[in-house]
Amino acid sequence: MANPERRPLRVIQWSTGNAGKNAVRGIVRHPDLELVGLHAHAKEKQGKDAAELCGLSRPTGVRATDDVDALLALDADSVCYMAQGETRIRETIDDLTRILRSGKNVVNTSLVSLCYPAFSPKLRDALQKACEEGGTTFFTSGFDPGWSGDVIPLALASTCERVDSIRVTECMDYSTYEDPGFTGVFFGYGRPLDYDAPLLRTGMLKGGWGCMVLMLADALGVSLDEIREEHERLPAPETFETRMGKIEKGTCAGVRFEVQGIVDGKPALVAAHVNRLRQDIGPGWERLSGKRHSGYKIAVVGSPSLYCEIEPVGADGDHNTAGILGTAMRVINAIPTVCAHAPGVVSTLDLPIFTARGIAGRVR
Repeated sequence: MANPERRPLRVIQWSTGNAGKNAVRGIVRHPDLELVGLHAHAKEKQGKDAAELCGLSRPTGVRATDDVDALLALDADSVCYMAQGETRIRETIDDLTRILRSGKNVVNTSLVSLCYPAFSPKLRDALQKACEEGGTTFFTSGFDPGWSGDVIPLALASTCERVDSIRVTECMDYSTYEDPGFTGVFFGYGRPLDYDAPLLRTGMLKGGWGCMVLMLADALGVSLDEIREEHERLPAPETFETRMGKIEKGTCAGVRFEVQGIVDGKPALVAAHVNRLRQDIGPGWERLSGKRHSGYKIAVVGSPSLYCEIEPVGADGDHNTAGILGTAMRVINAIPTVCAHAPGVVSTLDLPIFTARGIAGRVR
């Protein structure tokens, strides 16, 4: 829905986890947005000011609540939804459709397959129906899947006469990523190499990153033969401590996987991950060049061929801090564009280019 009054867009933040905390700060500091509501699940967060929960120096006057009816009764333009979705798909879709039907646009980082809604037609159809009922727009993005695997490679490919293949690889040290309860469990870090890691079960990698492969294929006008997945795990050479947890000798300390879009029998569009908990894990695995050790490699092979490396760096010097912030700000910065778009479920391919606003907080 459009904003003809040119007033700040009123936003409800849904969740105060790793990305959610960054989102609250991003909304408060954004010149075109206003924080008007905050959803939190945990009992200990109820009634606390957003500033206290998210590290802001000045109170916002917005207090956390789990009262969904009260939040949806607010006069808000958009909800920024960042609750954990992969382990609660049905509940997440129920949340999202309810919000959309209430007349509020949604930007979302949960259920990453929705970065390209065509990849998940059943979920897309449920959300599309809610958008039609509420006159609202729904958009999902993030860092990976998201910006690193759609905006960047497609921007590079826009200069090509011919594209033979695209490969996007996250080469990331996860030792400073404090998420043992979800990422640690899903990847199987610190667990035996034969542990049934949820992420590595048949179909799960495709379910997470196949959307990115299919989006690239559709953008390029390419038909895929199939989407394949492969993975490999490596053990810790000794016991060591990380923010992902204590990693005992012999347990998983490195995960590598690929989701491959096959064209004419060969991998042509590939989303890959190389995730170590220490830099000496997997010396033969793909890595960034020079002294860079965490970031993204994008290779567009064709005429011409283009190679790009992106090293995210947070204010504290850490790459994981930057990645979490980037995930949040990718959708925060999309809010004005999403609110101005026609109702429906959209992807990066449907929206005009959008970006941050201002330099060091200054805008005209």
